[in-house]
Amino acid sequence: MKVSVAEKCGFCHGVRNAISVAEKILAEENDVYSFGPIIHNKDAVERLAQSGLKTVSKVEEIHSGTVLIRSHGAAPKQIAKLKDKGLKIVDATCILVKRVQHIAGELEKEGYKVVIIGEENHPEVKAVVGCARDVIVIADKSDLHKLPQHAKLGIVCQTTQNPDHLGRMLGAMGRGSFSEMKVINTLCREAIKRQESAAQLCRQVDIMFVLGGLESANTRRLAELCKKVNKHTFHLQNWDELDKSVLSGKNSAGVTAGASTPDWIINEFVKNLEAYDDRSQ
Repeated sequence: MKVSVAEKCGFCHGVRNAISVAEKILAEENDVYSFGPIIHNKDAVERLAQSGLKTVSKVEEIHSGTVLIRSHGAAPKQIAKLKDKGLKIVDATCILVKRVQHIAGELEKEGYKVVIIGEENHPEVKAVVGCARDVIVIADKSDLHKLPQHAKLGIVCQTTQNPDHLGRMLGAMGRGSFSEMKVINTLCREAIKRQESAAQLCRQVDIMFVLGGLESANTRRLAELCKKVNKHTFHLQNWDELDKSVLSGKNSAGVTAGASTPDWIINEFVKNLEAYDDRSQ
């Protein structure tokens, strides 16, 4: 099997930093918690758990020790609760996510109604929502009814959203009723590069694989993008999830991966795929 790997894929700077911070703290301390999965990759989280990292979903679950704020960030109220308990806090929030949080707060101070284009239940979006009062989350056009009439709208976007989706949503909002609309581009350039690289590669191969956590927003977006171009696209977390029957009759394969997918997952998948011979199955 001929295998090609997307030029841009795998860990981004924010995720690589979060993992590095976690490994450093775990080497120094025994009682370490992550407030939510530090990144959206099951295999990476399990590997850190073996080193002692305990993942929790509620502040009440932590009574002592050190708390890592994951790459997606946390709302100010949640961080305040952790501080009130006297816990040591190590912030591994992606700097781009920090920027969105800061912008949301500044837009509110300037008198804008803050709007974020993104997924309401994604931890990055939840953290941004906690940085201003009554933030409106718009996932798609079905949410446009949430926008107040004749308001000053201050708009940001979940960092890993697709630029085309952002453009469509801004166009739809522009046809509505508003007195002013201020848009700050908060998209991650690394996420965009991964999307462009994946779209280019999947046009050149018989079958395309997108590796990464099923709960990872940027990985899902890569898979959705590739499926529009190549219907033989599969979103998998690792090699063990591959149904070998999909390889039948395929001569070339493309591989890309989300920003939270470790290199060792990618390398293992590519190595096994290159060695695969359906005649021996």
